[in-house]
Amino acid sequence: MVASSPLPASSPNYVELVRFLVQPFLDAPDSLIVDCEMLPSKSRIWIRLAFEGTDKGRVYGRGGRNLQAIRAVLAASAQAAGQSVYLDIYGSNAAHSEKDNNSGGEEGSRRSRPMGRNGGNRRSPPPRTRPRN
Repeated sequence: MVASSPLPASSPNYVELVRFLVQPFLDAPDSLIVDCEMLPSKSRIWIRLAFEGTDKGRVYGRGGRNLQAIRAVLAASAQAAGQSVYLDIYGSNAAHSEKDNNSGGEEGSRRSRPMGRNGGNRRSPPPRTRPRN
């Protein structure tokens, strides 16, 4: 846990909130690294997470639902304090140097599509037609 700049007293404790929301999804909760930084000129909070790659699927959830819910809770907490929050997910080995492509950050990073039942072919089969009588 590294706080780059102290947060105001009226600000929520984002580090503990993120730990509370993310740790239940992790096999190794000790591997979670949370970095919280506040830009002094604006009321923007940047939160960076890093954890083991094997836990990535559980943290993201099916279709990114878990991560979306975590972001919603953080956004609501920040809005109540008059702030805006940004959450980035990094790989465990490169927590401060290389961003994970599937983080879903505010900058519009590319997400990989889930594979369908037919091995990645996302097209649906042609509709069945009945013979005319």
